[in-house]
Amino acid sequence: MTEPQHPRQTRQRAALETLLDELPGFLTAQEWHSELNRRGTKVGLATVYRTLQSLTEAGEVDMVRTPEGLAAYRACSTGHHHHLICRGCGKTVEVELPDFERWADAAAKQYGFADIDHELELFGLCGDCRA
Repeated sequence: MTEPQHPRQTRQRAALETLLDELPGFLTAQEWHSELNRRGTKVGLATVYRTLQSLTEAGEVDMVRTPEGLAAYRACSTGHHHHLICRGCGKTVEVELPDFERWADAAAKQYGFADIDHELELFGLCGDCRA
């Protein structure tokens, strides 16, 4: 059996991975691209998209849809969790919602569904943005 191939580690990929570790909030590919270029790493937007997609598929990055429908990415912990995301500044907090998980399992069972999966992101304003 062949082992999965890992993407080639390029200067641009390394810079994006470093940036993902430094910035805690969800940003769109365009925002990651702008920040990389602002910091002096010249990289194409298509490369940023491909790298973020690859990291998402590898489970190293979480992707959520913003209220506007844009894909936003950030480095995340492993394991199932949800996010509280500030609409103002993008600050993100990982939260566990055991009551929601129990409700989702019960709803699936009630309606005869199995092998369910879900995504839940909560958007609001953090204390700093409300001030």
